[in-house]
Amino acid sequence: MPESPETPGAIQISRGNLMFCILSNGPGDLPIILALTAVHTTSTSGDKMNINDLIPLADTIPVHWGWLEFFLILTFTLHLILMNLMLGSGIFCCFHGSGRKKYSHVMVKETSKKLPFSIAFTVNFGVAPLLFLQVLYGNFIYVSSILMAVFWLSIIFILIAAYYLAYVYDFYFDQLPSLRTLLIISATLCMLVIGFFISNNMTLMVSPHVWPQYFENRLGTILAFSEPMLIPRYLHFVFSSTAVAGLFQAWYWDRKEQAPETREATVRLGLKWFTHSTLAQIPVGFWFLMALPSHAIQAFMGRNPIATALLVLGIVLTGVSLYQGFRGRPGPLTITMLLLIITMVLVRDQLRIILLDPYFRINGIPVHAQYSPMILFIISLIIGLGLVAYMISILRNQKEGGAR
Repeated sequence: MPESPETPGAIQISRGNLMFCILSNGPGDLPIILALTAVHTTSTSGDKMNINDLIPLADTIPVHWGWLEFFLILTFTLHLILMNLMLGSGIFCCFHGSGRKKYSHVMVKETSKKLPFSIAFTVNFGVAPLLFLQVLYGNFIYVSSILMAVFWLSIIFILIAAYYLAYVYDFYFDQLPSLRTLLIISATLCMLVIGFFISNNMTLMVSPHVWPQYFENRLGTILAFSEPMLIPRYLHFVFSSTAVAGLFQAWYWDRKEQAPETREATVRLGLKWFTHSTLAQIPVGFWFLMALPSHAIQAFMGRNPIATALLVLGIVLTGVSLYQGFRGRPGPLTITMLLLIITMVLVRDQLRIILLDPYFRINGIPVHAQYSPMILFIISLIIGLGLVAYMISILRNQKEGGAR
C-alpha cells in the first residue's frame, strides 16, 4: 500500500475518490484518523465535482439489513424516550426551580433526584442505536462526524460537565438554595448544546452536497447552518422533550399517594407542559416539513405511500394526545404518546432513507452472512433489560419500605 507523499509514514486508503489519511500513533501502531482528504477529479474542461465520488463504499454487513434496521428503530426508540425525559426534566426544573408554589417545589426536588439517573440511562441506551447506525450508514455518519470533529468530540466533555452538575444539583438541593437554579440552568444548557451538535451531525449525514465545504474548512468545525431543516429539526426535538417530561410528571404524580388537591395541582401542571409543548410542535413540525428538499416533501405528500401514511398517523395521534391532555387523562395519554413516539421514529427513519436515496440505498449493502454476533446481541439485550427492570423494582421496593 503506497505511502502519502505529503505525510511520510501515512497510508492512503482509497474508497472511490475519498481517502482517509491514517498516521501511526507511536508504539503499538495504533492508527488514528488525522484528516479527511479528497481528490479533485475535475477534467481540464472544468467539469463539476460529482458528489457520489465523495461517498465511501458501504462495508459488508453480517446479516440482512432488515434485522439491523429493526434493532436500530427499537433501540433508538428506547433511547429517545429516556433522552426526552432527561432534557425535558432539566428544562422543567429551570422554569420551576424558584419554588414559588409549594407543590412545584416538591415536584422539582423529586425530579432532581431522578436527573442523574436519567442522564446515565440515556447515555447507556444511546450506544446501541449509534452502533447500528454506524453499521448501516457508516459511509455517511463517519464522514459527517469528521467534518464536525471538534464539536462531535467535545460532546464527551460537555456530557461529563452536565453529569456532575446534575449530581451537585441533587446532592446539595437544600443546602445551596441560592445556587441550585444556576446549577440546573448550566446542566440543561450543556444538554441543549449536546442535542444541537447531534442534530448537526444527523443533518450533515444526510446532506452529502454539503461535504465539499471540507475543501474550504479542514479544521473539523463545519456545522449544518446552510441546511434549512437544521433549526426546525432541533426545535422539534426540544419541544418533544418538554412534552414527554410534562407527561411523565402528570403520570408520576397521578399515581403517587398525596392529598387530592396536591394531586390535582401537580397533574394539571404536568399536563399543561405536555399540551403547550405539543401545540408548539404543530407549527415547528410544519416548518420542518417545508424546510425539506422538494423531493422529500413530495414523498411525504403522497409520492411515497409508507412515508405519507406514517405522517398522517403521526398527525392523528397528535390530535388524540392533545384531546386526552386537555381532558386530564394521563393514563390513556401515556399509551397514545408511546405510539406517537414509535410513529415519529419511523417517520424519521423514512426521512433518512428518502434524503439518502439519490446517493445510497440500504437494500444494496453487501451481506457476508454471520448470524452469531446478532444472536449474542439479542441474548445480551434481553438479559440487560431484565437486569435494569430488576434493579428498578429493588429501588422502588426500598423507597416504599422507607416510606412506611
